[in-house]
Amino acid sequence: MKLPPGYTPREGESLPENAVCKLQKSLYGLKQASRQWFLKFSGTLLSLGFKPSHSDHTLFTRNINSHYIVVLVYVDDIIIASNVTEDVDQLKDDLQKAFKFRDLGPLKYFLGLEIVRSTKGISVCQQKYTLGLLEESGLMACKPSPIPMDPSIKLTQDSQEPLLDDACAYRRLVGKMMYLTITRPDITFAVIKLCQYTLAPKPSHLLAAYKVLHYLKGTIGLGLFYSSDSDLVLKGYTDADWGSCADTRRSTSGYCMFLGNTLISWESKKQQVASHSSAESEYRAMEFGSREVIWLVNLLAELQAPQDGLIPYYCDSTAAIHIANNPVFHERTKHIERDCHLIRDRIKAGWIKTLHVRTNSQIADIFTKPLFSPQFYSLVGKMALKTLYLPS
Repeated sequence: MKLPPGYTPREGESLPENAVCKLQKSLYGLKQASRQWFLKFSGTLLSLGFKPSHSDHTLFTRNINSHYIVVLVYVDDIIIASNVTEDVDQLKDDLQKAFKFRDLGPLKYFLGLEIVRSTKGISVCQQKYTLGLLEESGLMACKPSPIPMDPSIKLTQDSQEPLLDDACAYRRLVGKMMYLTITRPDITFAVIKLCQYTLAPKPSHLLAAYKVLHYLKGTIGLGLFYSSDSDLVLKGYTDADWGSCADTRRSTSGYCMFLGNTLISWESKKQQVASHSSAESEYRAMEFGSREVIWLVNLLAELQAPQDGLIPYYCDSTAAIHIANNPVFHERTKHIERDCHLIRDRIKAGWIKTLHVRTNSQIADIFTKPLFSPQFYSLVGKMALKTLYLPS
């Protein structure tokens, strides 16, 4: 160890031989710094009467005499929301006494998310992030594509293609597109599919990744819109594509959750085991999505939006609905793992009610497979995705 360059003793003092700096406090950038900072900040909030959320440990709430205030923390970036403006100002003054921070005013930009508010609602997009991704990839002048992934092209890992010379570039590109799925559910399935080949990417996988960028070129400013007129009733959609993985023959599960007409949660994931039938894969997808329903119900209750009654849970497989509601189908389900049958317990406990929806109206279908333009845009139009920017 040695002193950093340019470090000199004070006038009239001398340093001992082999002098080093003694660490007095944890420095910004060390692994333990963020943990210590959160412990300090959360302790301050608790002393001010806040309660930590059981659904999200970075969320703190306080409700006194109908004065409700919420604080969301991400390392050293903080969002404050309240139904009383004076409470926000008082909280800022209290935090100013304990910490040195900057007040950036109304929320407009947060961790790459661009937020625009109006009387009609709140719009969240990542236009700047998308433009930077296109510029870095050299596709700013590319021809836009109507869909993010071609359904006629089947990607596989066991093809006879040679491996990419620069696999790190592929992983870097797909990793950046993953962050874009925060506000872009329309590319979620395509990005998750591409992530499955990061270990040994091939030219066909890179072309598929460029296809997503071509689609982003035509929809740069697209993002989520949260309407101020929407009700606060939760509902969910779940779907599965049976045996869609050409390498493992496993199915793909997908779900999306709406609060009124606003999309608030979605996911696409390949199932852990292969299924004997499409009904079984749909049944597994129902259990997969029901976990999100339970979490959202608890979170919304803490955000003063309790859900009264059963949560509508839509599936396009009548066989899966019958299996979930009728445990008599033992011959068909005796080989299924126990955790999949949790959906039955959640139905009996009064959490959800399963409803049938036609396949062409199944919104979660977009998270299980690539679709052609007519069906793709039909489902995207039901997700409350809007753009505030003119096309480039």
